[in-house]
Amino acid sequence: MKTDTTTKHRGDAAEDAALDHLRDAGLVLLARNYRTPGRGGGEIDLIMRDPRPSPAGTLVFVEVRQRSTGAHGGAGGSITAAKQRRIVLAAQHYLSRLRTLPPCRFDVVLVEEKITWLQGAFDAG
Repeated sequence: MKTDTTTKHRGDAAEDAALDHLRDAGLVLLARNYRTPGRGGGEIDLIMRDPRPSPAGTLVFVEVRQRSTGAHGGAGGSITAAKQRRIVLAAQHYLSRLRTLPPCRFDVVLVEEKITWLQGAFDAG
């Protein structure tokens, strides 16, 4: 159980660091750890609104990845096609609750020795 607690603590700390980084860049938090109902659903670490132009008001679905080592491709290497599909599924579920669809993008924040923000890291296709 100790390992799970440590892993959860590191994951929460990585999300906190990513959130601080994105807020510093002007993004606004809308939801954290958004989950779809049922088994096999997806989860989105952070859902944010980017008020900056191009286009303004973009809804940003953010996956935060943290790895203590660069083994197996580091944090970025852990975002598989299956993981992307689950994130897209959760994003579609979130969007289904809105009256109008805003511009959207999928970003990834890698928390390793430094924070790397990959805007438009993947798409819904």
